[in-house]
Formats: sequence, C-alpha cells, structure tokens
Amino acid sequence: MPNLYNKYILPRLLNRDMRSTEFNETRSKTVSPAQGIVLEIGFGSGFNLPFYKNTTKLYALDPSRELFEYAKDRIKSSPFPVEYLQHSAENIPLQDNSIDAVVSTWTLCSIPDLTKALKEVRRVLKPGGKFLFVEHGRSPKKLNLILQTLVTPITKLYAGNCHLDRKIDDEIKNSGLRIETIEMSSEDGRPLMYSYRGIAIQD
Repeated sequence: MPNLYNKYILPRLLNRDMRSTEFNETRSKTVSPAQGIVLEIGFGSGFNLPFYKNTTKLYALDPSRELFEYAKDRIKSSPFPVEYLQHSAENIPLQDNSIDAVVSTWTLCSIPDLTKALKEVRRVLKPGGKFLFVEHGRSPKKLNLILQTLVTPITKLYAGNCHLDRKIDDEIKNSGLRIETIEMSSEDGRPLMYSYRGIAIQD
C-alpha cells in the first residue's frame, strides 16, 4: 500500500500543495541568483521555473516521473532548455565540476541518504559554484523540537519521507560546502516548521 500511495496519491497531493502562491516570494529569493548551467534537485512539478532569470540550461532531477508529468506545460514555455533526470540526489548522473549552481527548495528533508546527496552536490559543482537552498528543519525551540520528533515518523510515511527534525545547516557544513549566507526563522503559526534559506559555496 505505501508504494501505491507514493506512486499515485502523493504526487497529486504534492502538486496541489506546492502550487500555492504563498511560496512564490521565497521561491524567487532562493532561485533567482542561479546563473549558467543549473541543477535542481527535487524538481517536482516545476514550480520554480518562472523564477530562473539567468539560466542557460536546467537539469531537472527528480525520481518521480509522476510528479514530472505535471511540469510538462511549464517546461514548454521555458526560455531555456530543461533536461529531465529521473534519478535520486544520492546518485547524480553528471560529471564532476560541471554545474554552476544547484538549487533545492523543500527537498533535503525527504532524501533518504542526505549525507551522500550533499556530497554529490559538492562533487558536481564547479569551484566557486553555489548551492541555493530553502528548507524546513530542526527548530531550536525545545518544545517545537519535541513536537517535530514526535510527528516525523508520520511525515516520513505519508509525506514523501519528510523529516521535520534535520539540522540543515550542519548537514550542509558537514558535506564540505561553505555556507556563505543563511537565514533561519520560525514560520508564524506553524510550530512544526522552521525555515533555513541561504547560499553555500564550493571552494
């Protein structure tokens, strides 16, 4: 049943929930600095496409073919080529030092082996390349973290392996990427959601 749910039901739910315009300002701030040849991990339904301003080519990586089907109309209107890669972020099928920027929006929470995925991000980035990210993760508030820890087994099962309690900044630092800027904040009225947004550099 979980496999059928993840294949047929979850993509519909994610496509519905992530289309909300409340995410657009954050998408724009996160994605617009990307330049040149870009890899987006967790491309999903392609909601970030309108916010790429200086991209010459986009590699759209996502293991879910079902989610990618929702993106096809958006891709048709894209001013730059988009190449779909049906792979997980733990095994990126691109050469070393070949990408100018990697983008991740609300994806790192769901990758099974995040350590391996971030090492892959570092591998494909050119020296000086940027990792642009916005994620939700571990809250510094003790009560909120307790709630996150209690709820995460459920979100892992029904929200595409979503871990609410990952310490995103530490995970990125441990990969060897250098965090250049980061903003961390609670989301008003949503005690389970703590936001990390920033840029990391491949030195």
